[in-house]
Amino acid sequence: MPGYLTKQEDISIVGAADLIIRSLLDKQQFSDPLGTAEALGISSAAWPLFGLLWPSGAQLAQRMASRPLQTGERVLEIGCGLGLASLVCHRRGINVTASDCHPLAQQFLQENTRLNSLPPLKYRTGHWGADTSAPAGAVHGEFDLIMGSDVLYERDARASLASFLDRHASQGAQIWIVDPNRGNRSTFHKQMAAHRFEVVEERLDHPALGSIPAYKGRLLVYERPVLA
Repeated sequence: MPGYLTKQEDISIVGAADLIIRSLLDKQQFSDPLGTAEALGISSAAWPLFGLLWPSGAQLAQRMASRPLQTGERVLEIGCGLGLASLVCHRRGINVTASDCHPLAQQFLQENTRLNSLPPLKYRTGHWGADTSAPAGAVHGEFDLIMGSDVLYERDARASLASFLDRHASQGAQIWIVDPNRGNRSTFHKQMAAHRFEVVEERLDHPALGSIPAYKGRLLVYERPVLA
């Protein structure tokens, strides 16, 4: 792939078969010859983050590997990056759509889908900081479960993410966010409460277990009461 280097690994997901994942070689990779990422507000330092494997993504994938299947359920992953959780869902036959704002996320997702001998996985552009008059190919419609990992990494003064989730959550939907104890969690709780979402937090802390590295973080489950 021109402009950057990649690597390919077998990734273990607790509760699921291994996934073959192609990712960026390291955090030093960058290629934006047409300025596409820059136009979206993605800096050169942030550019490679979508293409790396992150501990919180593995935690979310693990949860989706054991979550009971729900007939007819529509699932959306936001900020999917390499899409571990979406790939786990897709392999289980769940109706899942992966989304990200990075211009190369879809290309990497398609390649990783192919490497695992899976049929095409639905992908949409998901940029909650963008104008609501989204272009063709953007996330649309409502979902019964919206999931994401490590998406509270920056201060969101405009509450763009909470508004995005409000628009795309169906009645009775759940929203699962795996958060590695970022400092923006309490503010996000208040932003979600403004849309009537209540939250239950579950600690995911565990020490290193053999080849599984230690982790500290929480699963945030948001749901709002169904109006009578």
